[in-house]
Amino acid sequence: MSDQYGTQPGATPPGHQPPPNWGNAYPSQQPPPGYPVYTPPPPNHPQATTAMVLGVVGLTGFAVCVTFFVAPIAWILGRKAVKEIDASAGKYGGRSEAKAGMIMGIIGTGLLVLALAFIALMIVIAVNGGFEDGTYEYNYSSLVGILP
Repeated sequence: MSDQYGTQPGATPPGHQPPPNWGNAYPSQQPPPGYPVYTPPPPNHPQATTAMVLGVVGLTGFAVCVTFFVAPIAWILGRKAVKEIDASAGKYGGRSEAKAGMIMGIIGTGLLVLALAFIALMIVIAVNGGFEDGTYEYNYSSLVGILP
């Protein structure tokens, strides 16, 4: 049994194209031509966020002196993470977090060195008797006409 075109029932008439995905219950997962293919970003390096958090804590550690000493750790972890991310050829992401942690660690370590140098200077000055040499006497007689 054939129709007026001489084809079998359910077949496409001659000169007509079937619609896209005809007979396919699951359309193709490929995007249409001209659209970019989405690829998820790589996971962050495990130490990238840790370096950034330690860098922030190291910079804001002036109020609590113990947290001030984590800046060198942030510098070391950040530098290590940046090197591993660069060597991974796209396996790891989070380079910006690791770089930020490294930079904040460098700044915090510099501030730590300056603070320790200042404390050492103050200790040396205190041990040597401060700024007074002990021979200074104040002459109250020069204030006789000024004070009531």
